[in-house]
Amino acid sequence: MQTEIIIAGFGGQGVLFCGQLIAYAGMDSGKEVTWIPSYGPEMRGGTANCTVVVSDEEIGSPFVHYPKAVIAMNLPSLDKYEPEVSPGGVLVVNSSMVNRAVIRKDILSVLIPANEIAETLGGGRMTNMVLLGGLLANLPFLTLEAIEKALKEHLPARHHQLLPMNYKALRQGAEYKAENTRVS
Repeated sequence: MQTEIIIAGFGGQGVLFCGQLIAYAGMDSGKEVTWIPSYGPEMRGGTANCTVVVSDEEIGSPFVHYPKAVIAMNLPSLDKYEPEVSPGGVLVVNSSMVNRAVIRKDILSVLIPANEIAETLGGGRMTNMVLLGGLLANLPFLTLEAIEKALKEHLPARHHQLLPMNYKALRQGAEYKAENTRVS
């Protein structure tokens, strides 16, 4: 099985870290992975996205045109990548930063107020983990435990005090499954 994911948002939202974390978790789980970051020259506030491919077999190309999943962390990302999700795919949207409904009828859309959830946990910097939890609950190509393990093993030791909050963020995002999803 091969899963292609695009994660997109503004610089500073943890877009690239989220993609790296998926790649580490896949690699640590014995899967083949690719991770390609893309960002503007701005450090924060500019556009940022990354492409991640996780596969049980050798990956033919790291480039993705119609991903199985997209995490859109803001409105420009939703506008750009909603048309790209493959039919039957999953679109996870940060509804805290988006003021429109998902238009597509042939995909599963998961709307999560990720900024608000992250704030209740103690910091907006966990928005990416909330959205990742929501993705994995609706497209289980990796387990939450694999992501948690990758966080612990690949996060610098100076940030390990943040692990419990990140684990909570993943789990709260994962609660956005059946009752909080809709096929648009």
